[in-house]
Amino acid sequence: MRITEAAKRLGMSPRMLRYREALGLLPPVREQGAHRRFGPEELSAVAQGVELEKRFDVSPAELAFALRALSDPAVAAAVRDLGVRIGRIQVPRRALDFEKEKALRLLRTAGPGPTSNRA
Repeated sequence: MRITEAAKRLGMSPRMLRYREALGLLPPVREQGAHRRFGPEELSAVAQGVELEKRFDVSPAELAFALRALSDPAVAAAVRDLGVRIGRIQVPRRALDFEKEKALRLLRTAGPGPTSNRA
Protein backbone atom coordinates (compact mmCIF):
# COMPACT_ATOMS: atom_id res chain seq x y z
CA MET A 1 0.00 0.00 0.00
CA ARG A 2 1.05 3.57 -0.52
CA ILE A 3 1.94 6.03 2.23
CA THR A 4 -1.50 7.67 2.43
CA GLU A 5 -3.24 4.34 3.04
CA ALA A 6 -0.57 3.21 5.50
CA ALA A 7 -0.81 6.47 7.45
CA LYS A 8 -4.59 6.17 7.56
CA ARG A 9 -4.37 2.62 8.94
CA LEU A 10 -1.85 3.71 11.56
CA GLY A 11 -3.92 6.75 12.59
CA MET A 12 -1.33 9.33 11.63
CA SER A 13 -0.61 11.71 8.79
CA PRO A 14 1.60 10.84 5.82
CA ARG A 15 3.87 13.67 6.97
CA MET A 16 4.36 11.98 10.36
CA LEU A 17 5.13 8.72 8.61
CA ARG A 18 7.74 10.46 6.44
CA TYR A 19 9.20 12.05 9.60
CA ARG A 20 9.52 8.61 11.17
CA GLU A 21 11.19 7.37 8.01
CA ALA A 22 13.68 10.26 8.11
CA LEU A 23 14.51 9.34 11.73
CA GLY A 24 15.19 5.75 10.71
CA LEU A 25 12.15 4.29 12.47
CA LEU A 26 10.95 2.35 9.42
CA PRO A 27 12.47 -0.72 7.82
CA PRO A 28 14.48 0.37 4.74
CA VAL A 29 12.31 -1.07 1.95
CA ARG A 30 11.55 0.78 -1.27
CA GLU A 31 10.22 -0.22 -4.65
CA GLN A 32 11.93 0.56 -7.90
CA GLY A 33 11.22 4.18 -8.71
CA ALA A 34 11.81 5.23 -5.08
CA HIS A 35 8.15 4.95 -4.00
CA ARG A 36 7.77 3.39 -0.62
CA ARG A 37 5.28 0.58 -0.33
CA PHE A 38 4.02 -0.45 3.08
CA GLY A 39 3.29 -4.05 3.89
CA PRO A 40 2.37 -5.82 7.13
CA GLU A 41 6.00 -5.82 8.37
CA GLU A 42 6.40 -2.06 7.95
CA LEU A 43 3.02 -1.32 9.57
CA SER A 44 3.89 -3.61 12.47
CA ALA A 45 7.27 -1.91 13.01
CA VAL A 46 5.70 1.55 13.05
CA ALA A 47 2.95 0.39 15.42
CA GLN A 48 5.57 -1.12 17.75
CA GLY A 49 7.52 2.15 17.73
CA VAL A 50 4.39 4.16 18.53
CA GLU A 51 3.58 1.76 21.38
CA LEU A 52 7.08 2.16 22.86
CA GLU A 53 6.80 5.95 22.63
CA LYS A 54 3.52 5.92 24.53
CA ARG A 55 4.64 3.32 27.07
CA PHE A 56 7.87 5.13 27.95
CA ASP A 57 6.65 8.67 27.24
CA VAL A 58 9.30 9.47 24.61
CA SER A 59 9.18 11.26 21.28
CA PRO A 60 9.99 9.62 17.93
CA ALA A 61 13.34 11.48 17.94
CA GLU A 62 14.18 10.12 21.40
CA LEU A 63 13.33 6.59 20.28
CA ALA A 64 15.51 7.03 17.19
CA PHE A 65 18.42 8.18 19.36
CA ALA A 66 17.95 5.21 21.69
CA LEU A 67 18.18 2.89 18.70
CA ARG A 68 21.33 4.69 17.56
CA ALA A 69 22.87 4.31 21.02
CA LEU A 70 22.11 0.59 20.94
CA SER A 71 23.65 0.10 17.50
CA ASP A 72 26.65 2.49 17.58
CA PRO A 73 29.30 1.61 20.19
CA ALA A 74 30.81 5.13 20.13
CA VAL A 75 27.43 6.72 20.89
CA ALA A 76 26.73 4.13 23.58
CA ALA A 77 30.09 4.83 25.26
CA ALA A 78 29.58 8.61 25.16
CA VAL A 79 26.09 8.32 26.66
CA ARG A 80 27.35 5.91 29.34
CA ASP A 81 30.20 8.29 30.24
CA LEU A 82 27.77 11.17 30.60
CA GLY A 83 25.47 9.02 32.73
CA VAL A 84 28.34 8.18 35.08
CA ARG A 85 29.46 11.80 35.24
CA ILE A 86 26.04 13.13 36.19
CA GLY A 87 25.30 10.27 38.58
CA ARG A 88 22.52 8.58 36.59
CA ILE A 89 24.59 5.43 36.04
CA GLN A 90 26.53 3.63 38.76
CA VAL A 91 29.99 2.41 37.83
CA PRO A 92 30.25 -1.31 38.56
CA ARG A 93 32.77 -2.09 41.26
CA ARG A 94 35.66 -4.26 40.25
CA ALA A 95 36.62 -7.27 42.35
CA LEU A 96 39.98 -5.77 43.29
CA ASP A 97 38.33 -2.58 44.50
CA PHE A 98 36.02 -4.65 46.69
CA GLU A 99 38.95 -6.61 48.18
CA LYS A 100 40.92 -3.41 48.82
CA GLU A 101 37.93 -1.81 50.60
CA LYS A 102 37.44 -4.98 52.66
CA ALA A 103 41.11 -4.99 53.74
CA LEU A 104 40.96 -1.31 54.71
CA ARG A 105 37.82 -1.94 56.82
CA LEU A 106 39.54 -4.81 58.60
CA LEU A 107 42.57 -2.64 59.35
CA ARG A 108 40.38 0.13 60.76
CA THR A 109 38.42 -2.21 63.03
CA ALA A 110 41.58 -3.90 64.27
CA GLY A 111 42.78 -0.59 65.66
CA PRO A 112 46.41 0.32 66.28
CA GLY A 113 48.76 -2.63 66.43
CA PRO A 114 51.07 -3.41 69.35
CA THR A 115 53.75 -0.86 69.92
CA SER A 116 57.27 -1.97 70.59
CA ASN A 117 59.32 -0.49 73.39
CA ARG A 118 62.56 -0.40 71.51
CA ALA A 119 64.86 2.42 72.30
